Amino acid sequence: MRRYGKHTDEDDIRSRPNRKGNRPRTNIRPKHEDAAEGMVLTVDRGRLTCLVEDRVVMAMKARELGRKAAVVGDRVALVGDLSGAKDTLARIVRIEERTSVLRRTADDDDPYERVVVANADQLAIVTALADPEPRPRLIDRCLVAAFDGGLEPLLVMTKSDLASPDKLLELYGALDIPYVVTSREELESGGAADRVRAHLDGKITAFVGHSGVGKTTLVNALVPEERRRMTGHVNAVTGRGRHTTTSALALPLTGAGGWVVDTPGVRSFGLAHVDPSRVIHAFPDLEPGTEGCPRACSHDEPDCALDAWVEEGHADPARLYSLRRLLATRERTEGD
Repeated sequence: MRRYGKHTDEDDIRSRPNRKGNRPRTNIRPKHEDAAEGMVLTVDRGRLTCLVEDRVVMAMKARELGRKAAVVGDRVALVGDLSGAKDTLARIVRIEERTSVLRRTADDDDPYERVVVANADQLAIVTALADPEPRPRLIDRCLVAAFDGGLEPLLVMTKSDLASPDKLLELYGALDIPYVVTSREELESGGAADRVRAHLDGKITAFVGHSGVGKTTLVNALVPEERRRMTGHVNAVTGRGRHTTTSALALPLTGAGGWVVDTPGVRSFGLAHVDPSRVIHAFPDLEPGTEGCPRACSHDEPDCALDAWVEEGHADPARLYSLRRLLATRERTEGD
């Protein structure tokens, strides 16, 4: 008579035979020590275009990575067919540690964080001086995301033939952000590309900006041949003529040893993921003054020690104003 309930023991349990053989399961995963190194150039419907040495290779994420996603700029380890031949597919088995991340949320109430670009050194924020009008709140939000993610900012102002850059430069002067001012004629002739290129040598630079500011025109002028080559390769594999700015795309900067990452045009830049305490790291002249701040100080309250720090002459008051304006942008919309 078979016993059930609390008096059962291992003799009462039927063992089901392993139909696939008697090899026990294991949680030990292969280390893939012979995997090749690569860089993710673009992601499209689960297929990742990667650069492996001098070859463009299509790949998919290995199941063992679980929900961990690879994004443009990621350094990855690949196995499988790495020839880059048509209709071949490699596997990404490892995503290396990131040195920086550009992240955003759809809005400030959205808990879902999106990593836009990994391992970029610089964020080029492209804004028109007119047509469309500058959006300082959006620029502020991009700056916060750059400081939070470990990227150096670069401000690129276009259409200077329609409006003066002085007002915008005054607003951001205290932040000591490198900048380039260009006109529509320079953008169309390619002259703007030469001036921007001087800031890109040897760096991975992500370009952001909302529609109509000339971001994609500028990127096309910086890397015209690479844009056409990559677009043709991706379309040949996916069989779709998808517009290139609907997903981020990394392109090598010919002769400069750097990379340009074109990102989709943004209407908003949510900062729900940003910890305000990390933004202060972008202000080394102010950061020592926070030692006297109360715990969890917002740096914009009566007991904030930064006011005394500035009054004592350790930092420019304009720098404190800029810090507080950037921190406050998390509480306001871009149109405010």
